Amino acid sequence: MPTNDKPEEKSVVAQLNFGAKTAKRVAWESWEFTVVGPYEVEVTNASYGYLKDDHSYRVMVAETDAGILPAECECPADQYSEDYDCKHKVALAAVGGPTVLQAAVDFDPTPTPVRADGGCECDAHEFPCFECYRSGRREIPESD
Repeated sequence: MPTNDKPEEKSVVAQLNFGAKTAKRVAWESWEFTVVGPYEVEVTNASYGYLKDDHSYRVMVAETDAGILPAECECPADQYSEDYDCKHKVALAAVGGPTVLQAAVDFDPTPTPVRADGGCECDAHEFPCFECYRSGRREIPESD
């Protein structure tokens, strides 16, 4: 059977260090992912139902030679264990996968206000928003 010896060819999950207990918990629990900033994903254990907000942690993502990987989590398990990755990082890699990881890398915090008709929300105001001014779509009105 062929092996996968090159780090860049290994899956994201294979790059993490975790045990069977963590793998089972990740598989059994329900997860939600929200990209909240550049290289930052909020990982929520939705298995807790209405208490899920108490089980939500931010995971930082890093671009490495081995690909895009979960790097740090703010949960106590990740903060106090240097040997093993926490379940939030494993869930992000296994359940969120490359799509969520790439979305965190590609996140652009600059909102572009767009209306359904293709215009901008600033069209209703005298002054343009920064994005419309920067792109040259609208100019700042001259003062009298």
